[in-house]
Amino acid sequence: MFLRSLYLRQFRNYQEQFVEFTAPKTILLGNNAQGKSNLLEAVELLATLRTHRMARDRDLVQDGADAGIIQASLKRETGISELKLTLRRNGRRTVNLNGENLRRQMDFLGVVNAVEFSSLDLELVRGGPDNRRHWLDTLLVQLEPVYAHICQQYNKVLRQRNAFLRHYAENGNLDLVKTELAVWDTQLAIAGTRVIRRRDRALQRLAPLATAWHQNISGSTEELTIKYVPNVPLDREEPEQIHTAFLEKIHSRAIAELHQNTTLVGPHRDEIELIINQTPARLYGSQGQQRTLVLALKLAELQLIEDVVGEPPLLLLDDVLAELDPSRQNQLLDAIQERFQTLITTTHLGAFDAQWLKSSQVITVEAGKIKGF
Repeated sequence: MFLRSLYLRQFRNYQEQFVEFTAPKTILLGNNAQGKSNLLEAVELLATLRTHRMARDRDLVQDGADAGIIQASLKRETGISELKLTLRRNGRRTVNLNGENLRRQMDFLGVVNAVEFSSLDLELVRGGPDNRRHWLDTLLVQLEPVYAHICQQYNKVLRQRNAFLRHYAENGNLDLVKTELAVWDTQLAIAGTRVIRRRDRALQRLAPLATAWHQNISGSTEELTIKYVPNVPLDREEPEQIHTAFLEKIHSRAIAELHQNTTLVGPHRDEIELIINQTPARLYGSQGQQRTLVLALKLAELQLIEDVVGEPPLLLLDDVLAELDPSRQNQLLDAIQERFQTLITTTHLGAFDAQWLKSSQVITVEAGKIKGF
């Protein structure tokens, strides 16, 4: 796939800007805080309807404006797609594909596929489990767009169940509470089982790819293991047992939930363990090891998405070369070559060799304005 153009209006620090992409690799050059990352964020929103920086829509729309617009033209093997995403300060979004407003946002997903790699991704290793869950869920949305709806269903039931538990704390009749809670338990188990099964399936496909990349980058000196540790027991031999195990665990934690007024069981408490040479990378990995691990994960994401959708996804690199030593920089740049259309931000061109620069479009970004294309 090839991103042909991008148009932004009242998005982040862009009042109105159009950019046309003319080469497989585009280098976005400029000082910090000029808007380079905002361009990548716009592409990421088109691909996943999520933002790497987990911003709210009102933070994405320029001050004084009610709405911001992201439009793009994308060429795929199946033809040209015209995309438009309207973000509103009140949080209501509109998605438009080829001139038609879509009723379901889910139908917008899967048109653009992209993998973003930024310095924030180091939190995948050293941050809390919520970072790793968010990363996996964002990947899954691209592999199976219906997963966005599944997540939405689960989170809705989770919010409603938590609200019920808080309400019980204020005016609770224990017998009545247990009866009503059983209804929420069933809904949570149904939705949660769908989340768990898809997370497990995705990681089973991603893990061997990441392990192979990690072995290659580390020169076979380190072994990466990725383990999915669901909050609910998972029996891969009998996946239908997840639902039963879910309900059993909810019942075992019922008293604790009533005391803490929150749901203690479900995929919102899952963990993805990243282990280097039998040691948790989060606790003991050096900065170099952590960077190697994240680089391996991102290269594995690219490979998995390409395998699933049948085309190489876009690659968005947000100032990551500064985070990598020369050896890892070369590993990354060698892996890209001409295979993935790449948008890469940088404050200087020193990290690129002459061949890279020759085959790249260089765009200067300054205070929300683009020059040099």
